[in-house]
Amino acid sequence: MTSISQTIQNSSSKCALIPFITAGDPNLKITAEAIIALHKSGADVIELGLPYSVPLADGPTIQEASNRALIQNTTLDKVLKIVKNINQSVTIPIVLFTYYNPLISRGILQFIQDISRVGIQGLLIPDLPLEEADYINYLCHQFNIELIFLISPTSTTVRIKNIVDKANGSIYLVTKTGVTGTPSKLQPITKYLIDTIKTITYQPLILGFGISTPDQVKNLCNLNIEGIVLGSIFVKKLSNKTSTTGIKKIIEFCKELKQITFYSY
Repeated sequence: MTSISQTIQNSSSKCALIPFITAGDPNLKITAEAIIALHKSGADVIELGLPYSVPLADGPTIQEASNRALIQNTTLDKVLKIVKNINQSVTIPIVLFTYYNPLISRGILQFIQDISRVGIQGLLIPDLPLEEADYINYLCHQFNIELIFLISPTSTTVRIKNIVDKANGSIYLVTKTGVTGTPSKLQPITKYLIDTIKTITYQPLILGFGISTPDQVKNLCNLNIEGIVLGSIFVKKLSNKTSTTGIKKIIEFCKELKQITFYSY
């Protein structure tokens, strides 16, 4: 099975395309259809958000999507079931985006065993303290899960080195302070951080937060990075009241972005 890092590094595009959607919004049936559609439309990796009641890193769009999913009683077990059911149709890696508390609630070992069993290959926990990451990192390694660490715009060089030392795969650079979803211009510090990270590791570097337009993607693809995550814009398009319309919109947008990442120079 190809790892997330290998998938990103071996992408046919200049920059791997990583859409994010919230599991269970507008419902789990459409979530399954959306994952398959994004796969067929050129996504390299899919980031799947587990709905959570206090999504501190997420902006209004994803917060509202999480609330809608939770109202419909979307649970981890139900999410794992749909991932398992589409395994034969989807060959690209799926990264599960979740907060720390669901792992603690279920039991960290059990949680990681369960996501590994259905074929999830990556785990991203935005509120996981680096100082508490060793045990989870060890278990992820044992179960072939790539734990993706985040670096923020406020991270010091020492902090970056500490993060890189623990990373066993891709590294996620947050492009702005604050929550997801709010469009923002590229901050000068981002280029500095990219250069800093690249001097100390060869691991794939992906960017996310505040990225929502084709122009942003085109500009970011020309930086020294390997992947781009777009979340709120995909969630917004998929949450259309008509499920057929939502799927159609994310297919069109994914294909448009794929063309940009492929031909961007």
